[in-house]
Amino acid sequence: MTAWLKELWSPEKIANRLRLDYPDDLTIRVSHEAIYQSLYVQGRGELSRELARCLRSGRAKRRPQGRGKKSGPVANIVMISERPAEVEDRCMPGHWEGDLIIGKSGASAVGTLVERTTRFVLLLHLEGDHGALAVEAAMRKAIATLPKELMRSVTWDQGSEMASHLNFTIATGVPVYFCDPHSP
Repeated sequence: MTAWLKELWSPEKIANRLRLDYPDDLTIRVSHEAIYQSLYVQGRGELSRELARCLRSGRAKRRPQGRGKKSGPVANIVMISERPAEVEDRCMPGHWEGDLIIGKSGASAVGTLVERTTRFVLLLHLEGDHGALAVEAAMRKAIATLPKELMRSVTWDQGSEMASHLNFTIATGVPVYFCDPHSP
């Protein structure tokens, strides 16, 4: 049995060692990522537990390996449970639900605001940018066309596009409420 099996080498060490032992044979080279994927895809049941014991982390599932910058949750949010009761029964117009629809590969986006009583829809034009500042500006522009009585509150999910919700509330006087996580 080879040393790397006995000593429980990491996939990185195995990949590097194969390069050193077989420098001229490109068919024997494999990336550490390919080894990880093979371990996690092939393992089922007892085999999965045995493979996990051989890995340094001892995990049977791989942690996500995202490449992008992760942002934290939106700050200073007011939860949906704190909305006035009149919002829930849909008897008074002016309470809106918003969402962001992102196109293929994030190349385009459209914001939506749907009035809960009448189901009237406002589309937010987001040309090229669907970050927090662009969404806030588009929301301000869209509601500027409405009578004040038709703009009482907005409910949105906890997406990063609403990071500027406080600026929106201060500028317009319209409170923004947020859905519970994983329950938009």
